[in-house]
Amino acid sequence: MSSLRSIAFVVNVQKSGAPELAADLMQRARDAGVETKETHEFPVPPSFLHGCDACCVIGGDGTLLGIARSAAEAGVPIIGVNRGSLGFLTTFSAEEAREHLPALIEGDFTIAERVMLECRSGEDQRDLALNDIVIKDENHSRLTRLSVNADGKFVTTYTCDGLILTSPTGSTAYNLSASGPLIHPGAEVIGLTPICPHTLSNRSIIFNQDVNLTIAAEDPGSCVAIAVDGQRNLRTCEGGEITVSVSPHRLKLVQRASLDHFNILRTKLKWTGGVTNGN
Repeated sequence: MSSLRSIAFVVNVQKSGAPELAADLMQRARDAGVETKETHEFPVPPSFLHGCDACCVIGGDGTLLGIARSAAEAGVPIIGVNRGSLGFLTTFSAEEAREHLPALIEGDFTIAERVMLECRSGEDQRDLALNDIVIKDENHSRLTRLSVNADGKFVTTYTCDGLILTSPTGSTAYNLSASGPLIHPGAEVIGLTPICPHTLSNRSIIFNQDVNLTIAAEDPGSCVAIAVDGQRNLRTCEGGEITVSVSPHRLKLVQRASLDHFNILRTKLKWTGGVTNGN
């Protein structure tokens, strides 16, 4: 890969040690002749990423989700440094960031491109999600009836607490908690998982990358809330349609060549098992 000559730093100052780590990494980058700039704002200021070779996000996965749309639209790769808990997306620890920064600056890294989902509601509501789009009744304590069409063909009407439209990246998040499937991050698909469906035979569906899904609220007078990556909200009421599709934008994640996706799953999800001799 090409060397990095300009890096933007997005720092979640609420995370313990994040400001100090950012100052250290920025100084190391400047010592290597790299131009740097920094923000603590979410969302990032308009055009903040323009002209940058990479963006170093220091925080947790939620911090990275907060900049994913801007980075995908700008085509700027993200270096995720974890100062949170799980760190599925922020794959560099503080120690690894310090150790590997010189190599990253010289272009010794790989790029993983992650699918983004595009959500539209009404004429002017549009957003991109890296993880998921969650559709629920505005009064979250109520069941809701949501009809789903795929490329104009009726799928079913779900009576449930809501629907999760997940990308492969988001399959380890809310989707997994709702008993949805794990999806390899390289797959270009959309997963649909009902939340606590009234009909027990309602299970997750995996749709191909070209599908256009249309979701509509069926209950008279109902309005639904649409949570995009758990951070931004859209809204629609009875008669309004929500469309979800795979976006042409991709999020670029900077990774070490040795990164092993299944090792991350085993570690973060605390998988156990395997064959032991003599048992």
